Amino acid sequence: MTMSNTGGRRRPPTIHDVAREAGVSRGTVSRVLNGGHYVSPAAAEAVNAAIRKTGYVVNRHARSLITGRSDSVGFLLTEPQERFFEDPNFNVLLSGCTQALAAHDMPLLLMLAGTKDERRRITRYITAGHVDGVLLVSSHSGDPVAEELRKAGVPLVQCGKPMGPGSKVSYVAADDRDGARDMVRHLLSLGRRRIGMVTGPLDLPGGVDRLAGYKEVLGEAGIDIDDRLVVSGDYSRASGEAGAERLLAQAPDMDAVFVASDLMAQGALTALARAGRRVPQDVAVGGFDDSVAAVEATPALTTIRQPYDRISAEMVRVLLAQIGGEDAAAVILPTELVKRDST
Repeated sequence: MTMSNTGGRRRPPTIHDVAREAGVSRGTVSRVLNGGHYVSPAAAEAVNAAIRKTGYVVNRHARSLITGRSDSVGFLLTEPQERFFEDPNFNVLLSGCTQALAAHDMPLLLMLAGTKDERRRITRYITAGHVDGVLLVSSHSGDPVAEELRKAGVPLVQCGKPMGPGSKVSYVAADDRDGARDMVRHLLSLGRRRIGMVTGPLDLPGGVDRLAGYKEVLGEAGIDIDDRLVVSGDYSRASGEAGAERLLAQAPDMDAVFVASDLMAQGALTALARAGRRVPQDVAVGGFDDSVAAVEATPALTTIRQPYDRISAEMVRVLLAQIGGEDAAAVILPTELVKRDST
């Protein structure tokens, strides 16, 4: 810190202090701060050493006036606020994206927009230029946010495949269909034949693809799809509990159930225990995500691991590339079967 001339109050170091300490011009310091173009390695090293010594911090507001960029990114969740706190997957994604952006010295702004009015306000805020790009999580079919932001020219990466045909939105997704196939094959390998499913929301790509994988493997095994063995959920614990109750009422001979999220599977375990069904002896249970809910469940859940660390890193990589002028991109990452006590 540098002493001011008024009252001995400390003032933050400026770009002039850095230039003086490094023995270079203010313009050279500015070029280093903006990417180091046309600066010799020796000068860049001197400037970076001066920055460390003086404790200089970039004035992002001043720089944004020059560059037209905010140097920040939005993490937009189009779900009710209570879902953010209930579902551990959102927190894992948020943490991973925050860490990935920290390597680029960019802050991440959490935005929750669970209602139409909230989505309208957030869309106005984003398109006004307050963030350079958006990481969009949980975009339901018919939700116009993604397409509105894309048409407004806002760099955007979605977590999960877009639902609309011909969408040009960048996305990063786990291979939901293949993960579901692995789980149902595992349940079949245990000799289970009356396999139920609690699906995720069918207006989300993960919900659609996990159901498709379930049906595909049963078809390959020559097992007819029984509508009584399929009920829908919304990824909440309560919907998993209610779904398992419906399955037990509709198909009491069910000997396994694939639940499309670990949090819903926790609810399903509660319903099975209340009905006196032992897990896995009477009913084997498989989840999806490999979230903290899987290891906290009793018994611990066999599940499909989504590579959340890679998903977060890829979302940030694709978004920063888009902010830098690159075209839209799609990334699909493999899942992994994790066997525990519930099967």
